[in-house]
Amino acid sequence: MPPDSDSPLPTDAELQILRVLWSRGPSTVRDVLEALDGDQGYTTVLKHLQIMFDKGLATRDESGRAHVYAPATGEADTQRRLVEDLRDRAFGGSPETLVMRAISSEDVTEEELSKIRALLEEADGEKDDASSA
Repeated sequence: MPPDSDSPLPTDAELQILRVLWSRGPSTVRDVLEALDGDQGYTTVLKHLQIMFDKGLATRDESGRAHVYAPATGEADTQRRLVEDLRDRAFGGSPETLVMRAISSEDVTEEELSKIRALLEEADGEKDDASSA
Protein backbone atom coordinates (compact mmCIF):
# COMPACT_ATOMS: atom_id res chain seq x y z
CA MET A 1 0.00 0.00 0.00
CA PRO A 2 1.61 3.29 -1.05
CA PRO A 3 1.90 6.00 1.56
CA ASP A 4 -0.35 9.01 1.26
CA SER A 5 -0.54 12.30 3.10
CA ASP A 6 -2.29 10.53 5.99
CA SER A 7 0.32 7.80 6.40
CA PRO A 8 2.75 8.10 9.32
CA LEU A 9 6.01 9.93 8.80
CA PRO A 10 9.19 7.89 9.23
CA THR A 11 11.05 7.99 12.53
CA ASP A 12 14.77 8.85 12.60
CA ALA A 13 15.69 5.14 12.59
CA GLU A 14 13.32 4.49 9.69
CA LEU A 15 14.79 7.41 7.76
CA GLN A 16 18.25 5.93 8.22
CA ILE A 17 17.01 2.66 6.69
CA LEU A 18 15.15 4.48 3.91
CA ARG A 19 18.38 6.28 2.96
CA VAL A 20 20.00 2.86 2.51
CA LEU A 21 17.11 1.63 0.39
CA TRP A 22 17.10 4.79 -1.74
CA SER A 23 20.82 4.53 -2.42
CA ARG A 24 21.12 0.74 -2.82
CA GLY A 25 17.71 -0.11 -4.20
CA PRO A 26 15.74 -3.18 -3.10
CA SER A 27 17.67 -4.91 -0.31
CA THR A 28 17.52 -7.77 2.15
CA VAL A 29 17.76 -7.21 5.89
CA ARG A 30 21.39 -8.33 5.75
CA ASP A 31 22.12 -5.82 2.94
CA VAL A 32 20.63 -2.99 5.00
CA LEU A 33 22.50 -4.11 8.11
CA GLU A 34 25.84 -4.10 6.24
CA ALA A 35 25.15 -0.63 4.84
CA LEU A 36 24.42 0.67 8.35
CA ASP A 37 27.94 -0.36 9.41
CA GLY A 38 26.83 -2.37 12.42
CA ASP A 39 25.02 0.50 14.13
CA GLN A 40 22.13 -1.87 14.82
CA GLY A 41 21.60 -5.61 15.21
CA TYR A 42 19.96 -7.90 12.66
CA THR A 43 16.74 -8.32 14.62
CA THR A 44 16.45 -4.57 15.18
CA VAL A 45 16.76 -3.86 11.45
CA LEU A 46 14.31 -6.67 10.68
CA LYS A 47 11.79 -5.29 13.16
CA HIS A 48 12.13 -1.77 11.75
CA LEU A 49 11.59 -3.05 8.20
CA GLN A 50 8.54 -5.04 9.29
CA ILE A 51 7.08 -1.96 10.97
CA MET A 52 7.91 0.15 7.91
CA PHE A 53 6.09 -2.37 5.72
CA ASP A 54 3.06 -2.25 8.03
CA LYS A 55 3.10 1.57 7.99
CA GLY A 56 3.31 1.65 4.18
CA LEU A 57 6.81 3.15 4.14
CA ALA A 58 8.39 0.08 2.51
CA THR A 59 7.33 -2.71 0.19
CA ARG A 60 8.34 -6.34 0.61
CA ASP A 61 9.01 -9.02 -2.01
CA GLU A 62 8.43 -12.42 -0.40
CA SER A 63 9.02 -14.49 -3.54
CA GLY A 64 12.58 -15.50 -2.65
CA ARG A 65 14.09 -17.17 0.38
CA ALA A 66 15.10 -13.82 1.85
CA HIS A 67 12.55 -11.03 1.84
CA VAL A 68 13.59 -8.01 -0.19
CA TYR A 69 12.50 -4.56 0.96
CA ALA A 70 12.22 -1.38 -1.09
CA PRO A 71 11.06 2.14 -0.29
CA ALA A 72 7.37 2.69 -1.02
CA THR A 73 8.01 6.27 -2.18
CA GLY A 74 10.92 8.25 -3.50
CA GLU A 75 13.28 10.31 -1.44
CA ALA A 76 11.92 13.63 -2.74
CA ASP A 77 8.32 12.73 -1.82
CA THR A 78 9.35 11.75 1.71
CA GLN A 79 11.44 14.91 2.12
CA ARG A 80 8.51 17.02 0.89
CA ARG A 81 6.19 15.44 3.47
CA LEU A 82 8.74 15.95 6.25
CA VAL A 83 9.24 19.60 5.31
CA GLU A 84 5.47 20.17 5.17
CA ASP A 85 5.13 18.60 8.61
CA LEU A 86 7.95 20.74 10.00
CA ARG A 87 6.50 23.88 8.39
CA ASP A 88 3.07 23.20 9.87
CA ARG A 89 4.21 22.16 13.36
CA ALA A 90 7.16 24.44 14.02
CA PHE A 91 6.45 27.46 11.81
CA GLY A 92 2.68 27.81 11.97
CA GLY A 93 2.32 26.79 8.34
CA SER A 94 4.50 29.66 7.10
CA PRO A 95 6.92 28.74 4.30
CA GLU A 96 8.48 32.20 4.61
CA THR A 97 9.38 31.70 8.27
CA LEU A 98 10.73 28.22 7.58
CA VAL A 99 12.96 29.45 4.75
CA MET A 100 14.11 32.53 6.64
CA ARG A 101 15.10 30.42 9.64
CA ALA A 102 16.90 27.92 7.40
CA ILE A 103 18.96 30.52 5.54
CA SER A 104 19.75 32.56 8.65
CA SER A 105 21.84 29.66 9.91
CA GLU A 106 25.56 30.26 10.15
CA ASP A 107 26.10 26.94 8.37
CA VAL A 108 24.70 28.14 5.02
CA THR A 109 27.52 28.67 2.52
CA GLU A 110 27.66 31.31 -0.21
CA GLU A 111 27.36 28.51 -2.78
CA GLU A 112 24.16 27.26 -1.15
CA LEU A 113 22.75 30.80 -1.01
CA SER A 114 23.55 31.23 -4.69
CA LYS A 115 21.68 28.00 -5.51
CA ILE A 116 18.73 29.18 -3.40
CA ARG A 117 18.65 32.50 -5.27
CA ALA A 118 18.66 30.65 -8.59
CA LEU A 119 15.77 28.43 -7.44
CA LEU A 120 13.78 31.49 -6.33
CA GLU A 121 14.39 33.21 -9.66
CA GLU A 122 13.32 30.06 -11.50
CA ALA A 123 10.16 29.76 -9.40
CA ASP A 124 9.40 33.45 -9.97
CA GLY A 125 9.84 32.98 -13.72
CA GLU A 126 7.47 30.00 -13.71
CA LYS A 127 4.82 32.07 -11.88
CA ASP A 128 5.21 34.87 -14.44
CA ASP A 129 4.78 32.37 -17.29
CA ALA A 130 1.70 30.85 -15.67
CA SER A 131 0.04 34.23 -15.06
CA SER A 132 0.59 35.36 -18.66
CA ALA A 133 -0.87 32.16 -20.14
